[in-house]
Amino acid sequence: MNSHALKSTSSAARRVMLAVLALVALGGCTTLDYYGQLARGQLQLLQAREPVGRLLADPGRDPGLRRRLGLAQQARDFASARLRLPDNRSYRLYADLKRPYVIWNLFATAEFSLAPQTQCFPIAGCVAYRGFYQPGRARGAAALLAAQGLDTYIGGVEAYSTLGWFADPILDTMLRWDDERLAAVIFHELAHQQLYIADDTAFNESFATFVEREGLGQWLESRGLPPSDPTALRQREQFVALVLASRARLDRLYRSGRPEPELRRGKAAEFERLRGEYRRLRQEQWQGTGRYDGWIEGPLNNAKLLPFGLYDQWEPAFAALFAQQQRDWPRFYARVRELGELPRAERDRHLQTLLGAQGALP
Repeated sequence: MNSHALKSTSSAARRVMLAVLALVALGGCTTLDYYGQLARGQLQLLQAREPVGRLLADPGRDPGLRRRLGLAQQARDFASARLRLPDNRSYRLYADLKRPYVIWNLFATAEFSLAPQTQCFPIAGCVAYRGFYQPGRARGAAALLAAQGLDTYIGGVEAYSTLGWFADPILDTMLRWDDERLAAVIFHELAHQQLYIADDTAFNESFATFVEREGLGQWLESRGLPPSDPTALRQREQFVALVLASRARLDRLYRSGRPEPELRRGKAAEFERLRGEYRRLRQEQWQGTGRYDGWIEGPLNNAKLLPFGLYDQWEPAFAALFAQQQRDWPRFYARVRELGELPRAERDRHLQTLLGAQGALP
């Protein structure tokens, strides 16, 4: 490691520790332990980084890895030059973590509620999960919450953004995806660096999802490749619609004021209904292809439903806004930033209006 790399790592370590000290001030020993593992995990990730350019120039490295990283660098160049996303060192570095996920997110709800147990951060605001760099820690925390009667769900994450605080690397966990998905996630995570509004996950994720999908379409067109196969997207939309409908019925049930035994029976019946509707959809429209079999046949509870809808709730609204701005990326980002500065209720009203405008488009 050269002196510049040493200096960079040392500077990053100081930034991690300063951030953790600020977070620890919010609470006691439990907070110290939780944020300590976050700091150690982030620091390990930073120390594992190496410049992609140096790796590409090394003929001794795996040819398949070099090909994937070379493609990722082309997508990275496209992101800044054509999509006008931040031009920095993010995704120009590579880190091999030698594990299936970079982090495991723990979601939790009360037994008869769809409101998440939130975790709040000074920079990112409040989010609907707690992240753990070790799956054992996530399982241990989940067990403690379950003992309190809460529903819990743990989901592995292949990539995340530090919102520009650090140069985020391409991870080995990301290379399990195909070329299209790899490029799309780079666009998605850089969009979070472009704009992030504290305490509004649906806004942030829907914005990044729009940039990802529109950016991927432009990326494929620039390379003379056909558009993405719409089958997977259509099936995902149908599946999400099933889950959201089930969540809406559960919400009505939980607000009904019925006795707990009735709520418990109704909850179990709703999850069986969701499984049955999925199986019919799979058989009647998907020709028996079970893209989501593992998810639907596993244990179901309130916490497992939390991630749905967050990533695309407002995505059509952002599509309408992009069209209104003549598909000009700088104008679009400026308008999105203006929306982000509005009070939450007013922002949601504007987005709802845009949804109506999207529906009116030919």
